[in-house]
Amino acid sequence: MSNQSSSGVEACCSPLTREPLTSDWACDLARMFKALGDPVRLRMLSLIASHENGESCVCDISPAFELSQPTISHHLKVLREAGLLDCERRGTWVYYRVIPSALAQLSAVLSSEVGVVEGSTCTPADAVVAVEVAR
Repeated sequence: MSNQSSSGVEACCSPLTREPLTSDWACDLARMFKALGDPVRLRMLSLIASHENGESCVCDISPAFELSQPTISHHLKVLREAGLLDCERRGTWVYYRVIPSALAQLSAVLSSEVGVVEGSTCTPADAVVAVEVAR
């Protein structure tokens, strides 16, 4: 999955109001937003992100929903495939964690201000370059 536009640095720091998205970056963002368009997946992401240490076992996620285990697994798979979650198997359980840079991308693209969003892959110097390019 591509995380940047063809212009490189600007992609991780550019709000929609500054320049149009490239086709590739729009597809990547749309996949993430589409995954979050389902209330169950949005709740799952929130539950995992707010859990102690920023990760949650599937055994902690399941009781919060009146859904079958296969349905929960499907929703988690959609979030993983969209690049929003990462997971790790520990024994018989799978632990999920939010990918901070993915949330930073979503936040940065919707921001109306140019700058570095916490968790973004941009550095403060990159943001300055992005501002200079925009001028």
